[in-house]
Amino acid sequence: MLRDRVKEYYLEKDYNCAETTLHCINDEYGLGLTDEQIKLASGFGAGMGCGQTCGVLCAGIAALGKLLVDQRAHNTEGFGDICAAYVGAFQAKLGSLACEELVKTYKKEETRCLETVLLAADLFEDYFARLQEGRP
Repeated sequence: MLRDRVKEYYLEKDYNCAETTLHCINDEYGLGLTDEQIKLASGFGAGMGCGQTCGVLCAGIAALGKLLVDQRAHNTEGFGDICAAYVGAFQAKLGSLACEELVKTYKKEETRCLETVLLAADLFEDYFARLQEGRP
């Protein structure tokens, strides 16, 4: 389970929310990403550094791309709709897409945004399982 890996990357190894999410999905789903490639997600942390779109959400979308896109996104049937539905599910589960709003609800002094990352890990796992079953 993704949730089982989150604390290791987020608390013990001190990765940001986006890096943690991509590391966990990489491990769980065998994406084959190197540590260097995972750095591509590092700028998404803290809502891209300015409290905007949650880094966990951005990393989840990146992972969906790696898992589902064959050559190009616009040539992958239904990919835009899959991403849009994932964004909608994220907002429904966590209450916002914006980091600056999510931190008001979930951030704790001692664990930072751990709860957000855990909830998003559960969401990603459920969402991807539904996709695999043909019910997005």
